[in-house]
Amino acid sequence: MAKTILNGFRSYFADHLNATLSAKARFEKADWIGTQKANADRLELYTDKINQTVQYLGMVTNKDLAKLDLWREAKLAYTQLVFNFPNFEIAETFFNSVFSQIHDHDKIAEDVVFVGSSQAIEAPESEYSIFIRYKGNNYRDTFHQILSESEFSLPRENIARDLDNIMTAFSREVVPKLDQHEENIHFDILESIFYRSKAAYMVGRIVDGENVFPMALVILNNEHGHVFVDTALFNADELSVVFSFTRNHFMVDAPLPYQYAHFLKNLMPNKLDHEIYNSLGFPKHAKTEFYRQLFHHLKQSKDTFIIAPGIKGMVMVVFTLPSYNIVFKIIKDRFDPPKEVTHDIVRQKYHMVSRHDRIGRMADTQEFNNLIFPIERFSKTLLNELKSVANSQIELRRDQILIKHLYIERYMTPLNIFLNNASNQEIRNVMEEYGNCIKQLAAANIFPGDMPLKNFGVTRHGRVVFYDYDEIIPLTKCNFRKIPKAINSEDELKAEVWFSVGVSDIFPEEFRLFFSGNREARRIFEEMHSDLYEVSFWTNLQKKINEGYIIDVFPYRRSKRFSQKTHSEFEVFTD
Repeated sequence: MAKTILNGFRSYFADHLNATLSAKARFEKADWIGTQKANADRLELYTDKINQTVQYLGMVTNKDLAKLDLWREAKLAYTQLVFNFPNFEIAETFFNSVFSQIHDHDKIAEDVVFVGSSQAIEAPESEYSIFIRYKGNNYRDTFHQILSESEFSLPRENIARDLDNIMTAFSREVVPKLDQHEENIHFDILESIFYRSKAAYMVGRIVDGENVFPMALVILNNEHGHVFVDTALFNADELSVVFSFTRNHFMVDAPLPYQYAHFLKNLMPNKLDHEIYNSLGFPKHAKTEFYRQLFHHLKQSKDTFIIAPGIKGMVMVVFTLPSYNIVFKIIKDRFDPPKEVTHDIVRQKYHMVSRHDRIGRMADTQEFNNLIFPIERFSKTLLNELKSVANSQIELRRDQILIKHLYIERYMTPLNIFLNNASNQEIRNVMEEYGNCIKQLAAANIFPGDMPLKNFGVTRHGRVVFYDYDEIIPLTKCNFRKIPKAINSEDELKAEVWFSVGVSDIFPEEFRLFFSGNREARRIFEEMHSDLYEVSFWTNLQKKINEGYIIDVFPYRRSKRFSQKTHSEFEVFTD
């Protein structure tokens, strides 16, 4: 059994790396549609390999796979097989996934699966390093060497210009903070390039004695056979946005996942382990890391789960632990009018988001089945709420509560709550962000459906992110219309509409209603984004998407970009 599971893992990991290695070719061919498809296909790969491995397990043993004693022996054997594996943590998660495919989650225990890792959580010994070290007597020459030795097959558009731009940013942001002489500074660049959407990221660090500065050189394809450096990032906050939970996984050849995670964690100490593994393209192991971190936190804390602050949703019960920066979402048993979705439809919407390019504007969610919590950590108000509106999704067991299905995502301040105490400048900033969020989602072929302020959150970096997915649909399936003029005054006074409305009909003029109660926010929004009220804005986007348009949205401000090229009419969508 252990060997069969390990063979399944090896097959998965090899295919995972092969899918990742092809990212370079897609980037150089500017095959952006192929890039999106490859991301979705790679996500399905894990499930396919788990199902295949379960099937093989039934062939290699005549014993009952439901017997836990069998799994205790299999885990002991598997632990020996993966000892000192360079990717042992991913291999252990694969074992857990195979077990969970056969058993209910409430059977999970340390003696049958890897609740904790079997090996010390420190970088395992390896025969080669994950980074290349550069050192010299001249910073410009060092950057020239870094760019020249990169893996790209395409020639540079203008390497002298790239070096000028990099040195300008480096001299402004890093050089004044350095203590050592130039010849004592070294640059460690991860040997694998991070590919996502239309960009490639060369990620590394600048080491100045005890001081370490993160670094990312962002490479773009000009789609005419050349590459160029679009920007250089040199601080943890900027790099953290690049690795944000609102963005898709990278395609990066990381045969030593823990070492990559360890390297990145040192550059971004505020990142949780599960967020970094998610960025590296290992969402299933990210779930393992989240599970471990959550229950470690529960042991270290004493506060109780409570209903999340803000307006209650019509589809989800949302709760949180005040000391933990995560929200938990459970689908209700019944939905209040006018909601007409079902449990299955809601789950399909969340699945759609997990496979879609989130472009930095949709929160990543992780889905769990049959999670068990100590019931004493749930407030009475929350327990009563769960019993009242989501009773089918919970099971009370003496001192435990089992939640049959839930989603988790990073906590953000709901936009409507943020505005309550915001200064005039903060209101202006988030209203600009709110409009950009809607526009970028639309350009990525996502219509949010519900766009009230409460369905958007504000991150610690001040970005506005959408997180309510039960009514999202592809933009290309919407029918945008102007509200017909009333034939007479009697029609205008009717409570119901005087014209027919189809299921897919959207009336942009009605978006003004989302600002009820906040006149200043509405005034600023209309100053910046009144084009969202126009049918032509939406139909023009639909036309471009149908023609194969793929949005350019990069995880850094427009002011950070080096390129002086003429940008398209949709350049407004860059952050």
